[in-house]
Amino acid sequence: MRDVVVRYRRAFVVAVHLALWTLAYAGAFMLRFELEIPPAYFRDAPALLGTLLAIRTAVYWRLGLFHGLWRYSGMRDLLQLVKAATFSTAGFVIALAFISHFTFPRTVVVLDWVLSIMLVGGLRFSIRTVREVAVQNAGPRSDGEARRRILVLGAGDAGEMLMRDIMRAHGRRYQPVGFLDDSPLKQGASIHGVPVLGPLSRTADIATSEKVDEIILAIPSLRGRELRKLVELCRPTGAIIRTLPDVGSLIDGEVTVSQLHEVKIEDLLGREPVTLDTEAIGEFLRGRVVLVTGAGGSIGSELCRQICRFGPRRLLLLDQAENALFLVDRAVHAENPEIDAVPYLADICDSRRLDAIFQSETPDVVFHAAAHKHVPMMEINAGEAIKNNVFGTKKVADTADRYRVKTFVMVSSDKAVNPTSVMGVSKRVAEIYVQALSQRSRTQFVTVRFGNVLGSAGSVVPLFKEQIAKGGPVTVTHPQMTRYFMTIPEACQLILQAGTMGRGGEIFVLDMGQPVKIVDLARDLIRLSGLVPDEDIEIEFSGIRPGEKLYEELSSSAENASKTRHPKIFVGTFRSYEWERIAEGLAKLHQLSGADGTKIRVAFRELVPEYETEASDTPPLVSAPPAPNPIEVGMVGGGRASAPAI
Repeated sequence: MRDVVVRYRRAFVVAVHLALWTLAYAGAFMLRFELEIPPAYFRDAPALLGTLLAIRTAVYWRLGLFHGLWRYSGMRDLLQLVKAATFSTAGFVIALAFISHFTFPRTVVVLDWVLSIMLVGGLRFSIRTVREVAVQNAGPRSDGEARRRILVLGAGDAGEMLMRDIMRAHGRRYQPVGFLDDSPLKQGASIHGVPVLGPLSRTADIATSEKVDEIILAIPSLRGRELRKLVELCRPTGAIIRTLPDVGSLIDGEVTVSQLHEVKIEDLLGREPVTLDTEAIGEFLRGRVVLVTGAGGSIGSELCRQICRFGPRRLLLLDQAENALFLVDRAVHAENPEIDAVPYLADICDSRRLDAIFQSETPDVVFHAAAHKHVPMMEINAGEAIKNNVFGTKKVADTADRYRVKTFVMVSSDKAVNPTSVMGVSKRVAEIYVQALSQRSRTQFVTVRFGNVLGSAGSVVPLFKEQIAKGGPVTVTHPQMTRYFMTIPEACQLILQAGTMGRGGEIFVLDMGQPVKIVDLARDLIRLSGLVPDEDIEIEFSGIRPGEKLYEELSSSAENASKTRHPKIFVGTFRSYEWERIAEGLAKLHQLSGADGTKIRVAFRELVPEYETEASDTPPLVSAPPAPNPIEVGMVGGGRASAPAI
């Protein structure tokens, strides 16, 4: 039934075009001869008109101009109409050249070209205009609710595009009352019939007097401190505050209502948009089989979404959590149906299962994001950190080595730097092993280290939101506690970029920007919820938990992170570790995976001397040379002894 309707609709559209072109053809003759067309032209008129209509129909069909919806016509459609009219007129002139017995007035050709554009374009844009006027003057919404009164801050390109989209498609939902902009040249003017009422400083007054329901911040270049000030101007109004994504996130530079979102904590941090070398990432991933471990986690699932942008031949999603794997698999297939994605329910500690997957799929690139990451949890369950973070990583890396994976990217943490927690030291041991293996393998093993990501499962932001929703209090460990933050998409983009830069053995450190006080983060979240810190919601300090640092570091002083070709990615230096010593330390950790936490911490310190723990009297098993000589990451020294098969 649907196909029949489409065919009839398309036939009707073609018929309307044929009628308009015939009218343009006749009008061109009447204009040329001032309504007195010589009889000689009537003899060949049907044949010439038929030729013109056939050429026009073929050109318009080829350019897809019979397929669009006229009520959505825009500038691109007008350019396509001009192109189609030009090509078809040129084709008609060429056809006339083969008709030697007939002289066709050149003025008629030009007039016909102009009239065909005016008639077809005029009809399309008239339908769009009538629809927009109807939407703009629409009454109450179908659900009976009144239209929401909106005030738009910013009368620039973004504000104009947003207002155009509202007028075109959302008139039943929104009733614009005006713009505010600091430019004196714009004040007093109007955009799409909506007036610019004054500067931004009048936000509270105008929003109150006009009974505004929503304030829309249409200044996508505004970030951080400036955005925070603007939000503070809007807050006394009680209106919902919504904003647009940053400039780098706008699809094709277009602004639509669907892109609006309420102001989030990410917007207030003020991080600059990431610029990627998409050509290099595309070359790295396009047509490859890519495996992501921990695919159901916060980082892993976003990595999968980002990878899909670059056209992998096959995407393998590996996770041991069934529900998380189901969700990411469903999301990937819904958003990228063209991608061949396969979910693998597997534990990275299961060597046989890993071997079967690698043998069957032979991946080209592996992103290893699976890990236990919660610091207090790993303090209590130190043996699990050994099993998963150390030996899980080792088993995935060893399997990648055996099957000659081209590139292996390990996702690490800033907590691996001068670690004070079991989680941090377990990630540092994993880094050491991956670096050492890189010198003995054809696989390019690289590590990417970064700090906290906003909104990841179990992180501080969801916890604070939950506490705010319950009415408080919001618990912060210490007034001076600071952390580095970036968004999940930003972290994943930089992981992909770092993967293209590695040659084997590097530890890449992501630029996390300025550290943020956790208490300031808590206050911002309370304000974004429309509440007042320390009045509506109390903030309590609970004390630093076991294994936590007051300040995080992204690299140690000995690593001397240096710049790469990407402004937000650095590469560190480190002291070499002998392979035999690593093997010995891993063997001891394996024996202690079921032991109590004290013995495990002692064993960790023997392998990682900079690990700060109370058990500090034991001499380190793997020690630095007497005179440290930092070398570029990746140049790991040592013999060729095999690590224990664990």
